[in-house]
Amino acid sequence: MRDAAAAPTPDRVLPPNDPRQYDDLAGEWWRPDGVFAMLHWLAEARAALVPPADRPGALLVDLGCGAGLLAPHLVGKGYRHVGVDLTRSALVQAAAHGVTAVNGDATAVPLVDGCADVVAAGELLEHVPDWRRAVAEACRLLRPGGLLVLDTLNDTAVSRVVAVHLGERLPTVPRGIHDPRLFVDARALVAECARHGVELRLRGVRPEVRGLLGWLVRRMRNAGAPAGRAPRIVPTRSTAVLYQGWGVRKG
Repeated sequence: MRDAAAAPTPDRVLPPNDPRQYDDLAGEWWRPDGVFAMLHWLAEARAALVPPADRPGALLVDLGCGAGLLAPHLVGKGYRHVGVDLTRSALVQAAAHGVTAVNGDATAVPLVDGCADVVAAGELLEHVPDWRRAVAEACRLLRPGGLLVLDTLNDTAVSRVVAVHLGERLPTVPRGIHDPRLFVDARALVAECARHGVELRLRGVRPEVRGLLGWLVRRMRNAGAPAGRAPRIVPTRSTAVLYQGWGVRKG
């Protein structure tokens, strides 16, 4: 296992969406102005969909938790936060931020049926070769009345242009982190969740344009210095690129 603070390895060329990239970028997770900056912004927006726990001992399962970026935004909500991820170097950092770390695959989660009050799957499904299996697992983990929250990239031409051809040229997204063949059609996702008893509602989201431009300018002008206030993730009418979903399991 690589050291959690290891620097990126620029001379290693990996295929798109290769999980080994996360080991090479292990030192970037908690840099608010680093290549995972947008994951911080999305984690805050995702946490806003999670209500306070309604019972003692409530469990939130964070699939594809990475280094635990959701954790600071759940403080005070009353959940035990369990994070599941394939990347051990990321889980070391998640554990340091109060997450109960589980090394596992989102398509075969080593947790019992109906254990979770909330399942979060943030920026995960577009990285999974079989996203339908990951959805089935997320729904399996939910108790009746439990909440699923997620965000992912839509399988559209505009999404491929924005997220890959443009987005991966910005300092907020690592090059090669996406394989656009894995992007998730929004209608198919709603239908798959319904098969497993979750009626999923969707809305498009994006970074606030003015805030994003200001952040990028400050970051370029002040190399190595904090870029200041992060842009907010705001709702948008279109789900064509990035979208959030939330829904309760029937039962």
